[in-house]
Amino acid sequence: MLSRQALLRPARVINTQVRGYAAAAASSKVKPPVALFGLDGTYATALYTAAVKTNALEPTAKGITGLGNLLAKDAKLASILETPTLSAADKSAIVAELQKSAGASGETVKNFLATLAENNRLGLLPGVVSKFGELMSAARGEVEMVVTSAQPLDNKTLNRLESAVAKSSYVGKDKKLKVTNKVNSEIIGGLVVEIGDRTIDLSVSAKLAKMNKLLNDAL
Repeated sequence: MLSRQALLRPARVINTQVRGYAAAAASSKVKPPVALFGLDGTYATALYTAAVKTNALEPTAKGITGLGNLLAKDAKLASILETPTLSAADKSAIVAELQKSAGASGETVKNFLATLAENNRLGLLPGVVSKFGELMSAARGEVEMVVTSAQPLDNKTLNRLESAVAKSSYVGKDKKLKVTNKVNSEIIGGLVVEIGDRTIDLSVSAKLAKMNKLLNDAL
């Protein structure tokens, strides 16, 4: 876990040559697989474009995944990144520590992190990581299926769901299904399946809500 002391130890000031990184990447003719919105989407698109231009897409994706895992493990890290009073030396130390801890040693990721730091946008990192994941999924032809259950599902159940949905019209031709299981005790039981922009609500809570509505309408 990263400590504030480790992140803020003295280090070299960020090189000002990275200032035009995002603008240069955005001006490229590389077309991202999907359009993203918001400031985090803009940075994610710039990172994707820069990675394609430098033939470093997969190493960059690996580094960004490492950063995402780091953020997930350290609950305090996001708040440290959002600190508005960080000095240039602080931000340079943070960039170095993030790279080291996440195993993100590539130049593209290094320049990207330095750009975020110089523009006082390190707080956007969690959102950029998520948006970059969307770009990579689209580039790989993946269709994300999020299965929400009241309790964690075992691999056998997830594999059965994946096999069934992969053969359906919900997944386009030559597309790969990427399955994620989320746990939400509020659904009580059953499942909520989200595939792209479609939602199939088979939860107990939804059934109870429908039953309550029917009862209220009848009274």
